[in-house]
Amino acid sequence: MANTASEYIGHHLQNLTYGKLPAGFERIDAHGNVLGSLQAETWTFAQTAAEAKAMGFWALHVDSLFWSVLLGLVFITLFRSVAKKAESGVPGGLQNLVEMLVEFVDKSVKDTYHGRSNLIAPLALTIFVWIFFMNLMDLVPVDWIPGLATLVGIPYMKIVPSTDPNITLSMSFSVFALVIFYSIRVKGIGGFIGELTLHPFNTSNKVAQAFLIPVNFILEFVTLIAKPISLGLRLFGNLYAGELLFILIAMIGYGQLPLHFGWAVFHILVIALQAYIFMTLTIVYLSMASEDH
Repeated sequence: MANTASEYIGHHLQNLTYGKLPAGFERIDAHGNVLGSLQAETWTFAQTAAEAKAMGFWALHVDSLFWSVLLGLVFITLFRSVAKKAESGVPGGLQNLVEMLVEFVDKSVKDTYHGRSNLIAPLALTIFVWIFFMNLMDLVPVDWIPGLATLVGIPYMKIVPSTDPNITLSMSFSVFALVIFYSIRVKGIGGFIGELTLHPFNTSNKVAQAFLIPVNFILEFVTLIAKPISLGLRLFGNLYAGELLFILIAMIGYGQLPLHFGWAVFHILVIALQAYIFMTLTIVYLSMASEDH
């Protein structure tokens, strides 16, 4: 267990990491006890932040993966159940909520997306609800699930997947892959390359054009790459800051409840807004990719 404020914060912000430790690595547990040196490369769960760092890029954040997949299954199961039980008469409370969400997302897609694709509306609905569920985990008291995990021998347990940049960036780069796909499908390879090399500066002079193409490519490529990076980091930054504030409030002790309640009420707006922003920007980027000039 954490003994100081910095250890408490570090424990709650550390992911449960599974990866490969190099041969000769000296293992030390969370209490500072030396466990010995590894004789060979070993795949294992990290017991400390130092071990997680030593595992490098290919380590897996098991808690983020578990909670994101679980919440995705909750979304699929819930909406499938409502769809199977849907009636044409007066809808029940849950059916009414789901229908409102579907209509809201459908209107957003119709207002923003100007192409023709059967994928965009289901994608937008999935993004909005899935991210909302992941963000909603931020309202679970910070000590409950990590405390239970510690009791059963699990050293770390972060339950808000959207506070992990690996999750948010993987979602944003998936959207980026769709943007590239739609750009090439609508404009062709030549049109896509032309967008990266013939804008914003263009001329009919071939000599000047040869000079401007590298400049255009640098400007357009940076703009293109900035879309998924900003999309993922915006979601991560807002939710990470919110989670950190909940942790800081939890350190107050018995006087934390009024502050927790006040911040939780405000944070509900952040949770919904960040899901909406991610969904809306996804629709906008895909709409831009589907426009043929």
